[in-house]
Amino acid sequence: MTDRRLLPANGRVAAAHLRDQVTAPRYEQGQPASLGTAVADLLRAPEGARDRQLLHGAALTVYDRHQGFAFVRAEADGYVGYVAEAALAPPCEATHRVSSRATHAYRDPDLKSPDLLLLSLGARVRVTARQDRFCQTQAGWVPEGHLAPLETPETDPVAVAQRLLGTPYLWGGNSALGIDCSGLVQAALLACGLPCPGDSDQQEAALGQTLPAGSAPERGDLLFWKGHVALVADPQTLLHANAFHMAVAREPLAPALSRIETTGGGAVTRHARLTGVL
Repeated sequence: MTDRRLLPANGRVAAAHLRDQVTAPRYEQGQPASLGTAVADLLRAPEGARDRQLLHGAALTVYDRHQGFAFVRAEADGYVGYVAEAALAPPCEATHRVSSRATHAYRDPDLKSPDLLLLSLGARVRVTARQDRFCQTQAGWVPEGHLAPLETPETDPVAVAQRLLGTPYLWGGNSALGIDCSGLVQAALLACGLPCPGDSDQQEAALGQTLPAGSAPERGDLLFWKGHVALVADPQTLLHANAFHMAVAREPLAPALSRIETTGGGAVTRHARLTGVL
């Protein structure tokens, strides 16, 4: 494997399973951890550019800690990078995910108590108690109606993605505070229990069944361009996070295809149909 986004190795350390594949000063099995903050950038290098983001409760393997940064692998999609060491927490052993666009964790099971943390769609928590329609978690007390058991995935990626309509566009973003095209697709598919890579080129290579050019689009289909991906909301409508609207938006399919092609995005490179969803 040569894709540095998926290769848990750097100049200081490599994952133990890569011992016969890469040369490194040392090899580590890695230690389990989770993300303890609301959201954190997964960086290409310490203090470098954002590649993707991690959400609260995300399961991580930590291979190295150095000068305030940790070299980690995100277990949800295998993406590797650097995160501020202060953002790490012990393993979460999550039982639930945030199923609403966003929610708050409160100090007490009371909506008037101080809020402790904003949790995005897709954040993971461990529920340890229930009281007055709130669930106690490692982040605080969260409204019960904003959580769903991990063991009960959703069935409609489009319905999940629509909860993020209007979310500001953010390159590399993965949260309700800001999200990009591949982040939106990943959030929708992970909520449905479907594995999904982090970036659009990885998604184009891995997801769904390729349909012949000219196939009629159906709800839940994926359309790919070079550097972009969109969900089909219905045969006449696209749903995607895009820099034209600078937000997650719905727009008529035919005009969107024309706009993307004439503004430099080119033609659709792949039309894919997902399996395992309604």
